Amino acid sequence: MMARTTPGVRLLPNAITVLALCAGLSAVQFALTGDYLLAIGAIGVAAVLDSLDGRIARMLDATSRMGAELDSLSDAISFGVAPALVLYVWQFNGDRIGWIATLIFAVCIVLRLARFNTLLDDTEQPPYASEFFVGVPAPAGGLLALLPLILTQQFGDGWWSSGVVVWLWTVAIAALLISRIPTLSLKTVKAPAKAVAPLLVGVGLLAAAIIQYPLIALAAALVLYLAHVPYSVRRYYWLAGHPEAWDVPARERRAIRRARSQRRLGLRPPLRRRVAGAARRAVRMPRHEDQHVARVPRTHPPEPQGRVSDHGRRRSWRRIGLRQRGRQD
Repeated sequence: MMARTTPGVRLLPNAITVLALCAGLSAVQFALTGDYLLAIGAIGVAAVLDSLDGRIARMLDATSRMGAELDSLSDAISFGVAPALVLYVWQFNGDRIGWIATLIFAVCIVLRLARFNTLLDDTEQPPYASEFFVGVPAPAGGLLALLPLILTQQFGDGWWSSGVVVWLWTVAIAALLISRIPTLSLKTVKAPAKAVAPLLVGVGLLAAAIIQYPLIALAAALVLYLAHVPYSVRRYYWLAGHPEAWDVPARERRAIRRARSQRRLGLRPPLRRRVAGAARRAVRMPRHEDQHVARVPRTHPPEPQGRVSDHGRRRSWRRIGLRQRGRQD
């Protein structure tokens, strides 16, 4: 069995990073030849490879400073330069205003990656900070910038393919890249044992959707990613205001949130055990005539133990809903 510290194992994550870099550069070549579908696919492959290289490096204990620097350079080219050039060739070919949007996007990607590298060395961050990215990560930003091109390839020309819309969209995604908006990180998500089977079914359905409708599946995933941003912001600020939930699992966090919501509304928590119907009828309040009888002072001596009075017998019959049979003298 090969040891983890052998050169071959330590080379594998870096080789995956180089493959992602090649995929990103190939997207530019596909755009220059007019094959935009392959350009989108190449950047998608680069995003998949980028999500694998870091995980594989941690699993094999093959992390290195060189690998971290190589990963940043690969992300800058694959998700900054390549998508910007693809959009320029597709929509802004020869347009100076379009070139400005291309430069803005590429510069924002580089700034975003530089800030990400500096945050890795920050040891004063709260424990929940590892669950979020600061701004939109580079792979998501590169694919989001291509959303107008994806819609055009699937549905044809429309308002989403106009030059003004594409320019504004590119600048808006560039602003999200360098913003301080918290977005969820999937690196710290742990699936419970009960959710493994449904997740595998979901992965199979997702694979089928990507095979049959690749552009529609990619566009839907990008729209859902944008839709999750408000939830991510709300969760980030909730955790910032509740230190007791920093080091507890997700189930206990939901319990804390539910308990605080009930106290805020002035509600009592529900009973853990419900009384059965028969028991509830057995402990119901006495009737009016019973209360009246209870208030009348007793003047006759108590009956001997073991005998039941006629009054008590009639109450017993009424309690079970039956009418006492008339006695025969």
